Amino acid sequence: MKVLLVEDDPKVASHIANGLLGEGHECITVGDGASGFNEASSNELDAVILDVMLPELDGFSVLEKLREEGNTTPVLLLSAKSQVEDKVKGLRTGANDYLTKPFAFEELLARVEGLAGRNKDGEDKTLIKVGDLTLDLVNRKVLRGDQEIDLQSKEFQLLECLLRHKGKVVTRSMLLEQVWNYHFDPQTNVIDVHISRLRQKVDKAFNVPLIETVRGTGYRIADGLA
Repeated sequence: MKVLLVEDDPKVASHIANGLLGEGHECITVGDGASGFNEASSNELDAVILDVMLPELDGFSVLEKLREEGNTTPVLLLSAKSQVEDKVKGLRTGANDYLTKPFAFEELLARVEGLAGRNKDGEDKTLIKVGDLTLDLVNRKVLRGDQEIDLQSKEFQLLECLLRHKGKVVTRSMLLEQVWNYHFDPQTNVIDVHISRLRQKVDKAFNVPLIETVRGTGYRIADGLA
């Protein structure tokens, strides 16, 4: 799941972002409304977490501009205000849900994952399918055919990243940034170790291998398997 977090309080932003990363999700974080609008307009996202009280452009205005340009990405509004009129305003502006501060991270996570599973075309975006493999983002399960595969957290994130870029080469630097959240270190073998473990689990016992090595560049899930 790829989420945009627009929050100007550094402590709150860090708490949410670290929580999402810990659950295996990708999180883009910005601290003002103008940047939030730009990121939401230029990225393919599963959900937006949008604070109401923001510098430069408040959350209501960001949401209104997104909906005016036809952006239908699900939006969860965050606010310290609990008045009914603020909730009504947010929902009428186009928010999909509204959460009042302070909140438990577990509740926020459940709401965002629920929103991310909705799609205007009725597609279940909580499932990623390639060939006979199914990745369940909400229940954190992986199946090949009817066989469930037990993956560790980083293995699951690694597979999700590859599947989201199906048919395209995912470079080592991309994997380090998106899965391990740090920049490329040419000396590290962490990717090789995890790819090897992942192949043992999702490829070894099956007729059609999913993970391709692109020599000198990275890895790819073949588009033709879908």
